[in-house]
Amino acid sequence: MHDLLPPDSERWLQLIGRFAEHFGRAGYGLVQTPILEDLAVFARVGEGTDVVTKEMYDFEDRDGKRIALRPESTAGVARSFIQHRPLSPWKVWYSSQHFRHENTQAGRYRQHHQLGAECFGSDHPDIDVELIVGLWDFYTRGLGLSRIRLEINSIGDPATRTSYQAELRSYLESRLDELHPTDRPKVERNPLRVLDTKFVESAPVVEAAPRLVDHLSDSDRDRYALVTAGLDEAGVPYVQNPRLVRGLDYYTHTVFEIISEALDSAQATIGGGGRYDGLVEALGGPSTPAFGFGSGIERVLLACDAEGLLPVAQFALDAFIVSFDRDEVEARTVVLELRRAGVGADRALNQHNPRKQGDRARRARARFIVRLGKEASAPGLVEVVDEADGTTHEVPRAALAEGIAALLAASPRT
Repeated sequence: MHDLLPPDSERWLQLIGRFAEHFGRAGYGLVQTPILEDLAVFARVGEGTDVVTKEMYDFEDRDGKRIALRPESTAGVARSFIQHRPLSPWKVWYSSQHFRHENTQAGRYRQHHQLGAECFGSDHPDIDVELIVGLWDFYTRGLGLSRIRLEINSIGDPATRTSYQAELRSYLESRLDELHPTDRPKVERNPLRVLDTKFVESAPVVEAAPRLVDHLSDSDRDRYALVTAGLDEAGVPYVQNPRLVRGLDYYTHTVFEIISEALDSAQATIGGGGRYDGLVEALGGPSTPAFGFGSGIERVLLACDAEGLLPVAQFALDAFIVSFDRDEVEARTVVLELRRAGVGADRALNQHNPRKQGDRARRARARFIVRLGKEASAPGLVEVVDEADGTTHEVPRAALAEGIAALLAASPRT
């Protein structure tokens, strides 16, 4: 786990703000669920997965209840849907912290952060399209990412999956000794999870395995065709990946991942999700269709770094007050005036040396330095130095906030 400090935290706020605005335009509102959930929320939907059996932080609280730090958000959002019974379709987005006791890697710590969006209550293929296109547009239009690739697939309905799993299990059992030892127990428990293997030893077996796409029913294919047609109409390029699956039983139909081609392959997936029409029912609620995705903040920022996007802003503060005449009352008054007028302002406390105050202003990354008590060309004027280019402006003291706001408007901070 790690701390998030300024100025890196400013990028996080900017990223979350853009995400909220982007999906807000499509009618998605913020949902915030607890970091702690009853253990059953995750155990019931992730039984047998590494997340539940090996990675989840779970413990007994003082009341003797088994609870867990959330390893992901979708199950908690589904629990919230069941509990509060909002009107459907329920369209929400979140920014959340997840905890997994796993091996750390670039962009993935044991506490990692995720943006996500979910829609509960509609089985229309256009919802699949809406959320996939929404995430693609957020990456490309909202952030400017260009070196990314969308991979999609259909895993069909539950009947299709059951039929396919039986054939896949039979095939994998015939080549069990060729699989990596970690993958072998999955064959009986959940053979689909073998297809997600990260072990080179298992790769040839997986490559020759029967393909789920070849088992799709006519209705599965028709539905998938509507999704791909929607992506075509939106002008979103995609690659159909028949090996892209989900190991959990509640997933159905469309699954997708968006991959950064600017990152190493082990950390390249920056977002993904799919349709999980069986999730709400698996948690004890009514049968409810749903679609959603998650996008790791750390991974997205790594992709931005690789493409030179979303840099830390040069200036974090609009103005910093430097007092040359040690008049702390005036300095305090000016700071308050500026803040109340919407101009970000600060000053150095317990520091009278103007040079050291100026050093503090630069460490605070202030755009303008306001020199109080510095002789100007005429009474009633105050020197304002623009740190962007070193130019000095003389602004009426009586309209200092308005003057700085005008300078910012003429040349916005970056």
